[in-house]
Amino acid sequence: MIQQKVPTAPTTPTPATGTTPFATGRAAPSASAIYEGFRAQRRELTNQLDELESTRREITGQLEDIPAGSPDRTPLVARMADIDSRITSVDHLLASNATDIAKAAAIPGAVVEPPRVVQNDPPEEAWVLGGMFMVIVLLPLSIAWARRIWRRSAAAVASFPREIGDRLFRMEQALEAMSVEVERIGEGQRFLTRLFTEGEGTRAIGAGAAQPIERKSVKAPERLP
Repeated sequence: MIQQKVPTAPTTPTPATGTTPFATGRAAPSASAIYEGFRAQRRELTNQLDELESTRREITGQLEDIPAGSPDRTPLVARMADIDSRITSVDHLLASNATDIAKAAAIPGAVVEPPRVVQNDPPEEAWVLGGMFMVIVLLPLSIAWARRIWRRSAAAVASFPREIGDRLFRMEQALEAMSVEVERIGEGQRFLTRLFTEGEGTRAIGAGAAQPIERKSVKAPERLP
């Protein structure tokens, strides 16, 4: 079984008083640096706690798959106990870290507020109010205007002049009569073409000698006595 080392409690840095250097010859960290150091320590401890809890869930799932009384449960149970002790230790460190953060934040200059962002654009409320105005006011007005235009167009179509309608009707009748006459002319042309193109033995129109025309004698009217 792989033994995991229990993390030890980190030493708490103390805020610097003045510019007294440490034994290493470097200047003491500022109050804001100490504060950020405690916050970084808290993030690291939180990550460790998450990893330990994830490992504990995996061990719990393995124990559920192994039947009770099996010798394979013994190392898992021992590892579970070790994980529980480490989780308890990290919890204590997190509690101590919360106290250290609160103390470091009380030192003047430890907490540095972020600079304010100067916003030149209109506020978000203006966009929200503009959208509400468009939906509540402009949309109904546009719908009413469109309906008015549709009604006007329908009225214009309904009030079509009667004279133009009569004229169109007469034009339609004239076109129909013209088409009938053209059809008749075409029939006559086809009939003449068929007569001219008949087979042999057919006498052409106007061919041969002219036949004499018998004249009938007209009796003179009798005179009355």
